Amino acid sequence: MSDLEPCRGFASRLRVDAQSSLAVIAEVKRRSPSKGDLFADLDPAVLARQYEAGGASCISVLTDGPHFGGSVDDLRAARSAVGLPVLRKDFTAAERDVLDTRLMGADCILLIAAALDPSELVDLSGLALDSGLDVLVEIHDEDELAVALAAGAQAIGVNQRDLVTFEVDHARAERMADVIPDSVVRIAESGVRDTADAANLRRAGYDAILVGETLVRSGDPTSALRSLRIA
Repeated sequence: MSDLEPCRGFASRLRVDAQSSLAVIAEVKRRSPSKGDLFADLDPAVLARQYEAGGASCISVLTDGPHFGGSVDDLRAARSAVGLPVLRKDFTAAERDVLDTRLMGADCILLIAAALDPSELVDLSGLALDSGLDVLVEIHDEDELAVALAAGAQAIGVNQRDLVTFEVDHARAERMADVIPDSVVRIAESGVRDTADAANLRRAGYDAILVGETLVRSGDPTSALRSLRIA
């Protein structure tokens, strides 16, 4: 893969931006398994540019089709439109998924601790890093945090949404922030509704938030994103 364009530093961008304000990973999200269509006919390139204008640090793109209506084309279009690092958000389960992520042009890959056993997390994370990708490990609780840290995770996302019930627990991220080491990029995912939520997460110690639904349904993604960048 030495002939591929170098990856844009995802974790490093978040570290830098978080020094001055809460960094925002803005998501290109057409639909949700729990709520159906959110913005089914969005243009990923236009939306990515709106996010960049609002001060997004990074872009997340859902490439899963059956559940989220996404595609590889969405990721490529979004990344080509901006200079920001791009996360591929999908269900990564095998080495081929990691290599495909690098080949499609993403800069970071999502690994979900709940969906992988510890050895798989170590192996897929190592392969991703060797290929030049950054890795975002998603967790829900202290046990998954221990697995993520054992795998050497440098960016950890706390998903406030239960993957089975789809219910959001806003206290989860605040609780978990206290036990994630300062050396790790701390990201809160899902359920960020407004400036108040962003401010609570910033006070809890998060470097960044990953936001999709709130932005794509706002009608003005640029302004909505600006309101979340809490100092």
